[in-house]
Amino acid sequence: MAMENLKPFLVALSAAAAAGFVSIIFVLRWALYFKEGLAWDGGLAEFNWHPVLIVTGFIFLQGIAIVVYRLPWTWQCSKLMMKFIHAGLNLTAFIFAVIAMVAVFDFHNAANIPNMYSLHSWLGLTAVLLFALQLVLGVGMYLIPFTPVSWRAAFMPFHVYGGLLLFGSIIAVALMGITEKLIFGLSNPKYKDSPPEAIFVNVLGVLLVVFGALILWIATRTSWKRPSDQILHSLHTNGGGEDNTKVGPSLSQLSDGTDAEAAGDVRRRNNKLDDQATN
Repeated sequence: MAMENLKPFLVALSAAAAAGFVSIIFVLRWALYFKEGLAWDGGLAEFNWHPVLIVTGFIFLQGIAIVVYRLPWTWQCSKLMMKFIHAGLNLTAFIFAVIAMVAVFDFHNAANIPNMYSLHSWLGLTAVLLFALQLVLGVGMYLIPFTPVSWRAAFMPFHVYGGLLLFGSIIAVALMGITEKLIFGLSNPKYKDSPPEAIFVNVLGVLLVVFGALILWIATRTSWKRPSDQILHSLHTNGGGEDNTKVGPSLSQLSDGTDAEAAGDVRRRNNKLDDQATN
């Protein structure tokens, strides 16, 4: 099944991937060239794992997880497989975030620096905890077979909104963190004097904003939603036919993969076909 407005989608996806990859290169360059490198020794080199893991995992991998349902070349994959890919990417992002948090606490404890005193740390820990809750609820609702379809449909708007809100918030918290690091870490010359490191990391912040904006744009375009499993099955078996016109666009997937169960709930209300909800 061809995606509507495929070329603009590919342009947006390519731009997002480019911004994400360049962000990873920038954060690695920051850690390895401007800072003390990477190590796990309680020193500054251990702290450097924090921005590296946040950018590569909590931001980049989470962004990919959000749009993975929208990749048209995955539409022939089963919905269950896409659920596992979506959950697996988010789980990996969460693991990266937890390791990043451990690196910060280890560094602070070794250097006798107080923990959890800044707004960045408050919001960062809150984001990690809420992400964990989002992950647990998502798995419970959409990967456990006996979860009632009505629960899945009712929870889906909160799941979608929560995922997008967390993604945007994590980027905002990351921007706070890199700015805080520059202010505290640059002394001669200072951040206000715009040394090369400050300019370099400011560009990293811009790249993260661009990446986030593109991911959110891709995730909220109605014409780029994954079709429901019923539409895909109909196209594969009889080339579309009557069922396509019956279900219409209201059964499309929402931003980060609104479940076919929700679509089935709409169809049951509209067409009274109670036995056609998908898993």
